[in-house]
Amino acid sequence: MVKIGIVGNGIAGLIAAISLAKKGFDVYMIGKSITKTNSYLAQAGVAFPVLKGDSIKAHVFDTIRAGRYLNDEEIVWSVISRSSEAYDFLFSLGLKFERNEVEGGHSFPRVFTIKNETGKHITRILYTRAKELGVHFIKGLAESLAIENRRCYGVFLDGDLLRFDATVLAIGGYTALFKYTAGSPLNLGTLIGDAVMKGALARDLEFLQFHPTGFIGKNGVKLISEAVRGAGAKLVNSDGERFVNELEPRDIVARAIYMQMQEGKEVYLDATYIEDFKLRFPQIYVFLKQEGIKPEKDLIPVSPIAHYSIGGLSVDTYYRTNIKGLYAIGEAADNGFHGANRLASNSLLECIVSGLEVARTIFRERPKLRENTEPANTAQEAGDIEQIKEVLWKHAGIVRSREGLKDGIRKLENIEADKRIKCLAKGILESALWREESRGVHYRVDFPFMRKEFERPSFWRC
Repeated sequence: MVKIGIVGNGIAGLIAAISLAKKGFDVYMIGKSITKTNSYLAQAGVAFPVLKGDSIKAHVFDTIRAGRYLNDEEIVWSVISRSSEAYDFLFSLGLKFERNEVEGGHSFPRVFTIKNETGKHITRILYTRAKELGVHFIKGLAESLAIENRRCYGVFLDGDLLRFDATVLAIGGYTALFKYTAGSPLNLGTLIGDAVMKGALARDLEFLQFHPTGFIGKNGVKLISEAVRGAGAKLVNSDGERFVNELEPRDIVARAIYMQMQEGKEVYLDATYIEDFKLRFPQIYVFLKQEGIKPEKDLIPVSPIAHYSIGGLSVDTYYRTNIKGLYAIGEAADNGFHGANRLASNSLLECIVSGLEVARTIFRERPKLRENTEPANTAQEAGDIEQIKEVLWKHAGIVRSREGLKDGIRKLENIEADKRIKCLAKGILESALWREESRGVHYRVDFPFMRKEFERPSFWRC
């Protein structure tokens, strides 16, 4: 039987596992608890253009407009055209959404949610179905990829080589390389850097989305969903002034908040207008209450935080990397769907679609290992990750410049850390240095406008 290894157990990986198991493959999933994934933490919902009055065309246009026209249009049409299939797949498992809402950048209330903890409900039902289908769950973190001569043979776990006929990376992105993030601390992008150092191509690493309304409190960094603004919450500064349309795409709102903070003003989310806050946003209500904030009467202090890696391993329409036998899906992959700025709630849609599509790809190709190659384990000690987080937050954050990026590259060279993580961090800095324009989430104070000559993706190899 053909053995498939899936690294990561978030929504993209679970859907791929279910689909592959249904097609008769022997499927193994490697990862920590499902509760440690960004998928599980996802609050808002999934963007589906399936309601009366909406259309695939409108969703495509919203996605490209938010992506600042850097999207691969063929990919955008391909992903969004599969929305009905994605919706039906979840519905067939018994998942029922509670409501649909509007979020920043959307022209229609097409974001389907469950108590603003949508990711948790989807992940749980997928995990149960995967177990029923006989998917093998291996608890642990893959140390490195077994790649030799541009062919992937599996992964190393606890020093042992686990051989697979095909390997799917569903490990999420690299937001944990930045100082402030509400995402999983496991998302350091180590295996992305590992793949790149072994010949894989990375794409658009400079595009890191900062969520406008992060909450940095005594209990850590949390996220206040876009849906709260969609429900009517307003952004105000410490002078009580509104300064931005809250439902603009995330890059605009995050930068507007950052500029207010640079002027020495604090920024708050005023959700006192939302009468049923506790019912609609129970997860957010609980952590705010633990921080001593009552959203029905108190202003909520917010600031932008690293949220989503738009860049990742470069894949084609069918989620194949340029390494034979290695595929990437979800946030770990980039084929141009999001462009320069991800439209809210398109991430979970992409997870579902990419999981379904990669299963079809593997079924068509029926990969089979025949070589008895013994690749080397390239696992290393993580080293001084905190210093890397400081460098990227300071020099590759919401606002960038040539001088700052070059300074960040120099500082990075002197940090003792895993070479694979340093490779990825260098790729972020150098890609941002190359892109001499401002587009989407990438903003350069020395090049504050979009430039036609940079209306193309960036690619990176170590």
